[in-house]
Amino acid sequence: MNIIAIIPARLEASRFPNKLLKDLCGKAVIVRTYEAAVATGLFSKVIVATDSKEIEAEIKLAGGAVFFSQTPHDCGSNRIAEAAMNMNADIVVNVQGDEPFTNLADLKALIQVFETDDNQQISLASLMHVLDQEIDIADPNNVKVITDLNSDAIYFSRSPIPYKRDLEIKNPVYKHIGIYAYRKDALIEFYKSEPTPLELTEKIECIRYLERGKKIRMVVTDHKSIGIDTPSDLDQARELWKRSEA
Repeated sequence: MNIIAIIPARLEASRFPNKLLKDLCGKAVIVRTYEAAVATGLFSKVIVATDSKEIEAEIKLAGGAVFFSQTPHDCGSNRIAEAAMNMNADIVVNVQGDEPFTNLADLKALIQVFETDDNQQISLASLMHVLDQEIDIADPNNVKVITDLNSDAIYFSRSPIPYKRDLEIKNPVYKHIGIYAYRKDALIEFYKSEPTPLELTEKIECIRYLERGKKIRMVVTDHKSIGIDTPSDLDQARELWKRSEA
């Protein structure tokens, strides 16, 4: 299989504008993310897809490859799909630009989903980890996911799911980590389709795949990556980076 990674990078994030250009211990967040993806050695290409001249300049200065979006996009999947449209790839991995701590084991696990899917029934694979704190479970910025017994996603929500009607039953609550691996044809099909009702309600793009009957295999990880959505997240990321280099 030919596997590529594309990092969607939008400058004007609503919650934390310009976050991808913020300094993370000597380099911009987006450069740290790009370099982490390249360092895995898993991909034939790693490309940053952006509509920002500033991000383009940072990545090119770091020696990276950039696809400059020609069409405005309201979600990362569409930006990735435009970039992947004419590229030779079987699997496209979406590495979030604000996830600089993506690790090798997680990406290998996502790719393995497709290596073992002999009948090609799975359209996407993504990551999740257990949420332990009630404050994190209640936080709508943390997208939660529930799965069936095969670890295929049933639903994603900003609300706490599953609802704990019976407190004696100890089902874990999982946070969805927005790192995806797609079959290229499923990604392009998403790009050409209209948004779906529940996707628009929750503002969670991967729900569109479920509403259109696609199978998303969820992979549990113990690696609790820091997604940089707020200035406090960036502070945590800086502390974690310093510890990793100590």
